[in-house]
Amino acid sequence: MIVLIAPENDIPNEIEILHQLFQEGLQYYHLRKPNKNYQEHCDYLNQIDKQYHNRIVVHHFHELVNKFNLKGIHFQEQKRKDSIDNPGQYFLNLEMYGKTISSSFHEPEVLANCEFEFDYHLLSPVFSSISKKGYAGRGFDVNTIDKLIIGMGGVTKDNLEEFHSLGYKGVGVLGGIWNSNEPIEVFKAIKHHFIN
Repeated sequence: MIVLIAPENDIPNEIEILHQLFQEGLQYYHLRKPNKNYQEHCDYLNQIDKQYHNRIVVHHFHELVNKFNLKGIHFQEQKRKDSIDNPGQYFLNLEMYGKTISSSFHEPEVLANCEFEFDYHLLSPVFSSISKKGYAGRGFDVNTIDKLIIGMGGVTKDNLEEFHSLGYKGVGVLGGIWNSNEPIEVFKAIKHHFIN
């Protein structure tokens, strides 16, 4: 399973690259644009071919699921702490039928003890981040946690086997693809690893 996180700030040809990645089989695109407001999120989504909307998970403005045919919503750590204590209330006005719900974690113990059943969990930093300087990897081993966990932090096409041996069912990529001169080729190499 490959989760691609959006670059925080727009980059040249981003939508064009994204369409190519969808065409190559990208299934999970996490739209994380903290500096964009609600309308800017709508404008961004409207640039993406509607046939791919059901592969997009939003981090901000979860109510976008009511307006677009999105894959699901994602809780960053603080948002999870603020909202999931009373999930029934939080989801009341969201059309969540058939949608995914995921969340970010930074400590394996917190993830293991989380009682809310997320469809999948992002855990970071496994290795030192490519996109965030000074974000040192901690090599979390999750083989003993019986949940669907996606490893993030320092993902390259060369260390996928290490993620696998640490118990991850997939990887979350940001800098490994967006900072590459050949994002499509990198994605294809990562995808090839997870198919085989």
